[in-house]
Amino acid sequence: MMKTATVRELKLELKEKSQKELIEICLALSKFKKENKELLTYILFESENEAQYIENVKEECLELFEEINTKSVYYIKKGVRKILRNIKKYIRYSKQKETEIELLLFFCTKLNNCIPNRYESKVLYNILETQLNIVKKKIPMVHEDLQYDYERELLAFSSK
Repeated sequence: MMKTATVRELKLELKEKSQKELIEICLALSKFKKENKELLTYILFESENEAQYIENVKEECLELFEEINTKSVYYIKKGVRKILRNIKKYIRYSKQKETEIELLLFFCTKLNNCIPNRYESKVLYNILETQLNIVKKKIPMVHEDLQYDYERELLAFSSK
């Protein structure tokens, strides 16, 4: 079985490669996994305009929320988990706390509207509470002005 190199080893080896070789490596990576291609797309095209990136992710999530089968709570849970997985993936690409908070608050808002009855679906309610707690922990890590705005958005959830 092949031993996987550490990040440090990979970094040292990549420094030795020419620009042409690096391009070939990136293209080879993009052919193996959809996530690699998505990450490269973010780095090359979307990282310069984070606000537009956030809007694009929100639009995709809106479409996914509209596609959720609302016939039963089971299908709602499956759809919600799929959307949350996608959002977490996009957050990993960005690595910016503001983006993470924005996307999670958006998800929580949509999920809150999606929950038929808090007592009927404990799982959906727990997903919502978990994501709100994650947001609460991330807020102190951003600029003070943004903290105030995000805190106000969180208060809206406690009043519902």
